[in-house]
Amino acid sequence: MPSKILDGKALAKLAEEDIKASVSKLKENGITPTLATILVGVDPASATYVKMKQNACARLGMDSIAVELSKETTTEELLEAIEKLNQDSNVHGILLQHPVPSQINERDCFDAINVEKDVDGVTCIGFGQMTMGEEAFGSCTPAGIMRILEHYKIEISGKNAVVVGRSPILGKPMAMMLLNKNATVTICHSRTTNLQEHIKNADILVGAVGVPRLIQKDWIKNGAVVIDAGYHPAEKCGDIELEDIDSIASAHTPVPGGVGPMTINTLILNTLLAAQKLI
Repeated sequence: MPSKILDGKALAKLAEEDIKASVSKLKENGITPTLATILVGVDPASATYVKMKQNACARLGMDSIAVELSKETTTEELLEAIEKLNQDSNVHGILLQHPVPSQINERDCFDAINVEKDVDGVTCIGFGQMTMGEEAFGSCTPAGIMRILEHYKIEISGKNAVVVGRSPILGKPMAMMLLNKNATVTICHSRTTNLQEHIKNADILVGAVGVPRLIQKDWIKNGAVVIDAGYHPAEKCGDIELEDIDSIASAHTPVPGGVGPMTINTLILNTLLAAQKLI
């Protein structure tokens, strides 16, 4: 049987219809969900990602505010910009585009975001609340993956899940979200020894390490659910070797068109949810 395609692009499009309707209802109450994006420097890829998020807001009737700062911006200046947005009652979500220039303390700036406006799920407080099963905005990529698994009715409870990657906004929250759904979770990374052996035990495999085709298809267990959260435009691939994956995986996310669209959609959904709390 061919591998089921977990189509994030189609799911995001479907979700947009519900989001658009909810935005219209909020506007009737005098509230327009608004996302503030902060871009520091002139990294072309970051600028493209921010523009995609702004376009998604416009498409769904939401507002966005673009804060663009120079590459010479200091930590103190960025903290000041974040606090201004924290105090703005018309701003419901704040996104600080990663990465920021090296002179900036990124963690301090992430944690300066009001947790109620942390729609990208980057604060330590938000991560802690999510891990403990409390209400919080989860990091958008892993939260988007969980929405994909739920939509396609992928069984998580009791399964062996292997997450390859440990970043604070992808690998770590991904592992905690799977754990909270009763998976038995192994976290691997670039320094894991015998990586292949860990992957062979995975009923659910998440590639989130940021290395093109690091995970070979012959490492993957027959019937596994394969989620590729990586995207490398130059190599036109993700973190997992997906060629001929049909003969191995029971289900998989394509690259592109799998995880990426749901990341942006989750950011927009979180901004809507933040605005709805004001009613």
